[in-house]
This record gives sequence, C-alpha cells and structure tokens, in this order.
Amino acid sequence: MGNLPAFKGEGTTMHHATIRRAGIALALSLAAATAAHAEAPPKQTLMPEHPEARAFQEMAGFSDAVVHGDTIHLSGVVAGPAPGEDSLQPGYERAFARLDAIIRRLGATWDDVLVFDTFHKGPVAAQVEALLPVKNRYIKAPFPTWTAVGVSDLYSADAVTEIKLVLRRPK
Repeated sequence: MGNLPAFKGEGTTMHHATIRRAGIALALSLAAATAAHAEAPPKQTLMPEHPEARAFQEMAGFSDAVVHGDTIHLSGVVAGPAPGEDSLQPGYERAFARLDAIIRRLGATWDDVLVFDTFHKGPVAAQVEALLPVKNRYIKAPFPTWTAVGVSDLYSADAVTEIKLVLRRPK
C-alpha cells in the first residue's frame, strides 16, 4: 500500500503508533463533540396562536421562530397587495404588524433586531421605496444589517416581498 511499511518488519512500530494516535485523537474529538452537544441548550420554538396557521406550519414543518442560546431566528413573513390595493404599503403594514406580534410574544423588541433580510420578487428598488416608510417606523438606530435580495419566486402567489429577522435574545 503506497509507501507505508508492511505490518511486519521494519517501520511497523512507527506505523502502529501513528494509527493508535489517530484513533485516540478521533475518540477524544468524538467525546468532546458529544459533550458539547449534550451541554447545548435545546432549541425552543414558537408556533402561531391561530389554529389554522398552526396546523399549516405543523404540516409544513416550520415555526414562527426558533430560540437557541442568545439568538432568535424568525421565519420569513410575506407581504403583498390585497385585492383592490394599488400600493405595496398596506401589505408591508400587515407584514410588520405580524412580525411585531411575534417579536412581542418572545419578549423582545425591535431594538433586539440584528439582521433584517428581505427577498423581493420583481423590481427591488421600487419595493424598497415602498418598504422604507414602514420599516423606518419600527427599526431605529443603531441599525441592524440589511440584505435585499431579488428572487424569481416566493411561496405565496400574491407575495412580492418576504422579510426575515434574526434577533438577540433579551436578557
């Protein structure tokens, strides 16, 4: 096998010692990983209060939010115009009201938002222009990070924007 010494004769002791050290290192790594995983606090999830929304999310397998350690991850909330609306702003108002309700149920505030990510189906600049007045009522300095991404589609057919947040867990 390549340049490795055979299992008999010269070099066998060095080869066995190398294998033994590698085995010990692997065992210690696995033990450390198992201990670290055992010490990690379990994640907590927040499900919707509305029975129909909860049933859908249980069927689809996702939560409104996951709390793990000092971090809270919110699932994306979609925004779009309702029938008869000629502006995106009312849809953003509804999305931010939903996000606000989830944040409050977690005992957090908008000051705890670390990451504000938006996903846009269609012209990003026009959507951001409509989004800013609503966003700026909720999010104040010091500002979170923000990434606005153009996408080809969103799950909900009438959605044009999806908003996803990451927060720090309040003390």
